[in-house]
Formats: sequence, structure tokens, C-alpha cells
Amino acid sequence: MKQFFSFVHKEFYHILRDGRTMLILLGMPVVQILLFGFAINMEVQHIRTVVFDPAQDAATRDITERLMANPYFHMQGYVYSPDEINKLLQRGETDVAIVYEQNFNENLVHSKKAQLQIIADASNPNTGTIVANYVTAIVSEYRPHIPYRIEVENKLLYNPEMKSAYTFVPGIMGLVLMIICAIMTSISIVREKERGTMEVLLASPLKPGTVLISKTVPYLALSFINLITILLLSYFVLDVPIQGNLALLIAVSVLFIFLALSLGLLISTLVQTQVTAVLISGIGLMMPTLILSGMIFPIDNMPEPLQWASSVVPARWYIAAVKKVMIEGLGFTHVAKEVGILAGMVVFLIGASIAKIKNRL
Repeated sequence: MKQFFSFVHKEFYHILRDGRTMLILLGMPVVQILLFGFAINMEVQHIRTVVFDPAQDAATRDITERLMANPYFHMQGYVYSPDEINKLLQRGETDVAIVYEQNFNENLVHSKKAQLQIIADASNPNTGTIVANYVTAIVSEYRPHIPYRIEVENKLLYNPEMKSAYTFVPGIMGLVLMIICAIMTSISIVREKERGTMEVLLASPLKPGTVLISKTVPYLALSFINLITILLLSYFVLDVPIQGNLALLIAVSVLFIFLALSLGLLISTLVQTQVTAVLISGIGLMMPTLILSGMIFPIDNMPEPLQWASSVVPARWYIAAVKKVMIEGLGFTHVAKEVGILAGMVVFLIGASIAKIKNRL
């Protein structure tokens, strides 16, 4: 046991004396959580809006005032012809145009319906859809004094304010922990290979598996610091609440950290240079984590072959578990499947790493 702690102490010493490694380990997660948390925002704000209102009646003025009072809209003013709308949209000088029909209020009172057209710039389909939905929501809230009314109540669970951070923070946690842990662990082992000291370590009285675990302990401790930092930034800076059990959230995260470290170990046993380790553990893991984990794109919307492929992406199960615990406030029974899959992956990766090391010997 004394030799094991000596190996751990040595690895801590190598990490702490390397300023660049410490910067990557502790600085990069902070930068990423803040950058992604503030930069990735599905909310559309400052929507440049123009109005074409040939009716100029009480109803159209009331709806327009509601739009002007909404903080998401920046009212640019009135236009006086459809051609003017087209020119503004073509030049990219406005985002949406509201077009009322003639005799809007009169049709609303007598026919119980009136037409309003929303013309949005959909060169970015997501933005165009969101803008149109915003306008539709505001218009639907207009209730004129006519005999027939429809009362609509919307109830949004877990994220009533529709904040993007609620969606992206769990994904960012999975991305940051996976990339940082895998890169640093793989590099630490490969660095020993390049220096010619790995064979010396493996020739020590400790078993190869014990040597590998001793190399990961310092990174496990530093990754735990990263986890606490990310949770603090998410809660106090990005205003993402922790609805569920904090201990359960930390336990699931530690399991995922151990999985990422194990994956880094396996990569380190397969490559011989630090450059290759960085390419595989960094770029090679980033794209599947971004695309196939459900962080950005819903997995259910993917073709079936990609849905199957996403099953082997560890971040998919971790992000799903974090959302259930952190955002929805669910307990262990609801994340037992994800925890079981992550634990199985850990056992497989550690076993494969140890087997690869033994084959080398």
C-alpha cells in the first residue's frame, strides 16, 4: 500500500509542477462552462420588428402596443407597403413583419375572426420558427370584448421560463468532464512511454492494474474539484437550480468521471505518442459527444442506426441522468438504468486497459 501511495504522490508532484497542465485541468472547464453557458442561447432577443397596418383601428393598435411592450421585440416602426417589407427582409434590416388585414377590428367583431400575417426571416429555420411562435403567443393573448372567448392556460414543467441554460448545462458537464478527463489521463500514460519510464513502472512490484489506478487517482481528485466548480458556476452564475438530491448528482458525476478516466487509460494503452492521444481523446470524443449524446440534437429524431450508435456514447447516459436529477428533481430509481450502463462501461474499460497492459508484458 505504501508503494501505491508513493506512485500517487509522484503523479501529483508531476501535475502540480506543470503550470500548463494545471491551467488545462482547472482553467479550461471554467472557461467552457461560462462560454457555453452564455454563448449557447436558444432564446431569441432584440427581434427587429416592423408593422404594416392598413386598418389603423383599436384592435391593431392594442396588439402592436403589446408587441412594443415585450422586451424580446425591438420595434422599428411602421411600413406602408408590402414591397417595403420585402426590401427590408432582403437587406437583412428586419427580422419579422406583422401584416394586418383591412378592417381588422370590424371583421373581428362581426365575423369573430380576422387575419394577421407574420412574415419572418427563416434563413435560420430555428430562429424563424421561434420568432413566429413569440408573435403568435402575444397575439393569442389578445382578448377583445366580444361574446366568444377562449381561455388558454399554458403550463411548462421543469423550465417555465424556457431558459437555454437548463438544456445546455447538463450537456456541457458531460462534454467538459469527458474531454478533460480522457485527454489528461491518456497523456499522462503516453508521456511515460515517450520518456521510456513506463517499462520501469510496470517492472515494479505493483501489479499493472494498480499502476494504472495510481496514475488516475490524482486526476480523479482534480476532476472532482472541476465538478464542484461547474456546479457552483451553474447554480450561482447561470441560475440553473439543483432540484434533486445533490449527493446523488455528485455520485453519478463521480461515476462518469471515473468512466472518462478509464477511457483515457484505454486510449493510452493503444497509442504511443502524446499527439495521437490528444487527437483521439480530444477530437475523436468531442464530435460523438456533441452530436450523439442528445446535448444539442434529440436522439429520438435521429435515424435508427444513429440511435443505436448513440448507445455506446457514455455522455448520452450521463446527460440523461443529470437532467433527471438536476432539472427534474427525480430520485435514484429513475436513473438506475443510466447508472447501471455507466458502471458497466467502467468495468469494461478498466478490464480492457489492464488486459492490454498485460499483453504488452
